[in-house]
Amino acid sequence: MPLVLAGRRVLTPGPLRIYTCGITPYDVTHVGHASTFVWADLIASLAHATGVDAIVCRNVTDVDDVLTAAARRRGEPYDDFALTQEFLFDRDMRALGVARPDMGPHARGHIRDVQRLAAALLASGAAYERSGFVYFRGEGLPARAGLSDEAALEASRQFGDQTDAPDRDSPFDVAIWRPSPDGHPAWPSPWGWGRPGWHAECAAMAMACVGNSVDVLLGGVDLAFPHHEYQSAIAETASGVVPFARTAVHIGEVRLDGVKMAKSTQNLVLVSDLLERHPGAAVRLALLNRPWDQPWECADNEFAGAAAVLDRLHAAAGSTADTTAAIEEVLGLLVNELDVPGALALALDEGGQAARFLIQTLKLRDVAVS
Repeated sequence: MPLVLAGRRVLTPGPLRIYTCGITPYDVTHVGHASTFVWADLIASLAHATGVDAIVCRNVTDVDDVLTAAARRRGEPYDDFALTQEFLFDRDMRALGVARPDMGPHARGHIRDVQRLAAALLASGAAYERSGFVYFRGEGLPARAGLSDEAALEASRQFGDQTDAPDRDSPFDVAIWRPSPDGHPAWPSPWGWGRPGWHAECAAMAMACVGNSVDVLLGGVDLAFPHHEYQSAIAETASGVVPFARTAVHIGEVRLDGVKMAKSTQNLVLVSDLLERHPGAAVRLALLNRPWDQPWECADNEFAGAAAVLDRLHAAAGSTADTTAAIEEVLGLLVNELDVPGALALALDEGGQAARFLIQTLKLRDVAVS
């Protein structure tokens, strides 16, 4: 039974290769983060349910200016601070039933890969060196993404792509390698001491761990441009393999009072706070029981309602209904654009094996976390 995501049948004779853009470990985990990683975990679970192995690669961006600034405020080395935050993130993920990824590359472990990537792009003419920066030529990427130059510039500014980047041929050229100011992490390179650019980090980590292409590239909808567009273009240009991502899955925005949930605005609902009031499985179900690509408003009644539905599902699972056809129907709904609401309604109606299969596939059993 093929998996259909973003309107595409994801067929593969080998393992399903999933690359999920992970965290920058400088602060606590909020519902916006959790939504992305729970959906990625479900895709891997569905691959296994259909008899396909899945390889999940989820990176950690532990070389980033915002992380360096947060560590400095705490008076800690950036790498020690990052490890502490990563531990707290992993604890939240365990409580939500999210499996550890098969690969968890850290940016600071792939500095040489970024440098090799920069050298390859320079050799092909797709990048140029100026004042210690290595810039990737990105002038055509807004059109490729279906955006106007103005919209692309605004999206780029939100992620800091327009800061500290002098003397470029185009405002859409991004740094593969950049000089490091005093007090920032730095490594030697042919272009001077410096650190990687964000988009290049993900391209290099994905290529080093999974290969020159992935089956599913997954992240929040805010990563579609510029991050995923640049990550894909950098990888494709360096390797010659097109497309880098056979399918891109961009999870719908989580909002609080109508505004996107983000650390920059501090309008956060923290996973750790939710877990004090609701079971982990109920929080997971609340994140999944909706269309994966649609924005939604994060309110506490969403999680209380999910807990009530979960109780009904467990009660339905206790019935003796034994219908293989219902299991196939539930699976068919799940693999067709991750239709959790449809699968849940059917499982509640059928009960028995269908309900038990859904609980197992959605991983709706609470996990003890110490």
